[in-house]
Amino acid sequence: MIDVVGITFEEKGRTYYFSPAGHNLSKDMDVVVETERGIQLGRVIIEKTKVKKENINLPLKNVIRIATKEDIANHKRNLIDSENAFKESKKLIEKHKLNMNLIDASFTLDRKQLLFHFTADSRIDFRELAKDLASIYRTRIELRQIGIRDKARAVGGVGPCGRVLCCTNFLYDFDSVSINMAKNQNIALNPSKINGSCGRLLCCLTYENDTYTEAKKTLPEVGQLVETKEGYGRVISIDALSQTYQVDVPNNGIFTIKAENGSN
Repeated sequence: MIDVVGITFEEKGRTYYFSPAGHNLSKDMDVVVETERGIQLGRVIIEKTKVKKENINLPLKNVIRIATKEDIANHKRNLIDSENAFKESKKLIEKHKLNMNLIDASFTLDRKQLLFHFTADSRIDFRELAKDLASIYRTRIELRQIGIRDKARAVGGVGPCGRVLCCTNFLYDFDSVSINMAKNQNIALNPSKINGSCGRLLCCLTYENDTYTEAKKTLPEVGQLVETKEGYGRVISIDALSQTYQVDVPNNGIFTIKAENGSN
């Protein structure tokens, strides 16, 4: 077991785990932390607790300090400057005629780095753009191309379920999602039903896929010829969760059969 605190960087955003590093932290406390993107200001939403090492990504980054009034003031200033940098960068992108879609811009708390995320259909030569930005803001510039799913994560929004997007709220990695998962769960293959805000297959199709796969092991396949009390017939549909299937018996009709003891 290891001590961790849960920290978020935006309202209703994902929770990231950090080492408390000996600090006495309470919920809703602003803290300065070390991240892969540099020094950031976050807020504690889960007080110190113990979790199994296998349940988190190690090594953990540390909480550097409890945020001071100066840290909070700098953070607020950075938010305003980041928004202005975003607008200025859009103008420069047009100037250089680059086929890229800027998503966001953000300063680290110490202003040692200004990070931009963008999407594009192909590789972009942004060297001249980076030079212009560096001459304006006099800090390290990083332009990072992201995929369409990462864009949805950065922009945020609400899914068809009415809840905040999973990728924005709690997903750390994107699992592979296939159309076979929708078929496996008997979901209508309507793009408006199975695609998320990013236009790709819903991440949540992976959540119950293993359960459906396991449940179907006790059921026959659609189209399979099976014997029933009413005679032989072909399976026309199955319901994995209720463990039932329907059989069309010629001259007798359609019957619903319950799978028993893990057998057909």
